[in-house]
Amino acid sequence: MHFHIITIFPDIFSSYLSESIIGRAIKNKLIKVNFYNPRDFIKAPKNNYKPMDDKPYGGGPGMVIRAEPLLKAIEKAVNSIKSKNKKILIVNFIPSAEKFTTTFAKNISKKYTDIILICGRYEGIDARVDKILKTKKLSIGDYVLTGGEIPAMVLVDCVSRQIKGVLGNHDSLEEERVSTSEVYTRPEILKYKSKNYKVPEVLLSGNHKKIEEWRKRK
Repeated sequence: MHFHIITIFPDIFSSYLSESIIGRAIKNKLIKVNFYNPRDFIKAPKNNYKPMDDKPYGGGPGMVIRAEPLLKAIEKAVNSIKSKNKKILIVNFIPSAEKFTTTFAKNISKKYTDIILICGRYEGIDARVDKILKTKKLSIGDYVLTGGEIPAMVLVDCVSRQIKGVLGNHDSLEEERVSTSEVYTRPEILKYKSKNYKVPEVLLSGNHKKIEEWRKRK
């Protein structure tokens, strides 16, 4: 899987993509991530300032990301894909859009070879970008963030988990087994402020049927 991230703040991703499971997946060439900064497609005036945003038509607070540099950055991402069998999905993150789910992640991990992620900022991007490219609008929740970089990380993480070899063991996929957020490890008895906190006896029983039933109830 090849992710192409359109952002004016690519450095935000540095630590996240270099650590843990995602970092190893990139190192082992199971996934690939490239960045395209729309500012690079703006001709700099004498003061070298490259404005990515402008005032919204119709008035109102905030600024809107301009369409031209964004379209050029996306175009470069598309042109960089050399595969003859390329299947591209372009995603734009909008709070009011369809919710991103694990089921959606599983589907696109099988259907597409390249995913282009648009990281919006400010009041959003010029709506004509969506109309020109017919992007897939997604939301990671009913809240507003400073930009689309965090949603992009969420999608990269969730989709990458679906790719064979990224987790090492397919059984590590929580969605493929009976799972609960209530989990325990050593020691069997945890002492904290004069109180003992024990692991549920059923988890120590060795009775896999009862353990599965307990997890289902939880």
